Amino acid sequence: MKIRFTKMHGCGNDYIYINGFEEKISDQNKPALVRTMSHRHFGIGGDGVIFINPSQEADFEMEMYNADGSRAEMCGNGIRCVAKYVHDRGLTDRERFSILSGGQIKYMELTVENGETKAVRVDMGKPVLEPAQIPVEASGLQVVDEPIQVQGQEYRMTCVSMGNPHAVIFCDRIDEMDLEKIGPSFENHPRFPRRTNTEFVQILDRDRVKMRVWERGTGETLACGTGCCATVVAGVLNGLTGRRVTVSVLGGELCIEWDERTGHVFMTGPAAFVFDGKISLPDPL
Repeated sequence: MKIRFTKMHGCGNDYIYINGFEEKISDQNKPALVRTMSHRHFGIGGDGVIFINPSQEADFEMEMYNADGSRAEMCGNGIRCVAKYVHDRGLTDRERFSILSGGQIKYMELTVENGETKAVRVDMGKPVLEPAQIPVEASGLQVVDEPIQVQGQEYRMTCVSMGNPHAVIFCDRIDEMDLEKIGPSFENHPRFPRRTNTEFVQILDRDRVKMRVWERGTGETLACGTGCCATVVAGVLNGLTGRRVTVSVLGGELCIEWDERTGHVFMTGPAAFVFDGKISLPDPL
């Protein structure tokens, strides 16, 4: 089996992109394919694999998988890369269009210079704060600054869904945190029935924060677009930030705005091509 692919990243959050208009892969083969391609030593290497597909509900569909082969609903950095791919590779000539991911439609606005996408602004919609819809086990109407016990230590979390679940933890000196040790315990905590992404956030001022993220099914990544969005929502709910915030991650910066009038969260950031290739895989995998 030979598969053509494109490696892309958004702020270092790197995925392998497969053009579903041209490459036909059965759903049952996709999890094994994803695990093989994502492996950083024996495969191409990436935080997962994203298929760019036709859609009857939107202009395009983003079908996303984590590096462990599990299906994911949404990726903010990934959806910007899909937007750049479909425009710069000629699948559309429009600078505004829609992408379906995990059953939700998101709207893109591209900044284009000389035919090349330089930045993508994504309307990420309204954050979900109801515990059952995130989902997180809780008794109240929202989970804001609520205690959680992890490895014998109490943390304070604020839970948000941006199409996928997030637990935001505000703390100091995040550079010193051992995410490889504590990240899995957050991800698989019994309060999260579908596991969770976890953001560890240090407030720099009301307009700028620094964040590290442990992503469900992947581990620590250099960036997480939906995590940056969840971080700003949590910052506002806790009175720690304004509504327009620059989020600094290990791989760069994203500008996040939670619009007070519409309630929608807008994410603006870059997307970049790395390389194109073709990989030969055993058939069946």
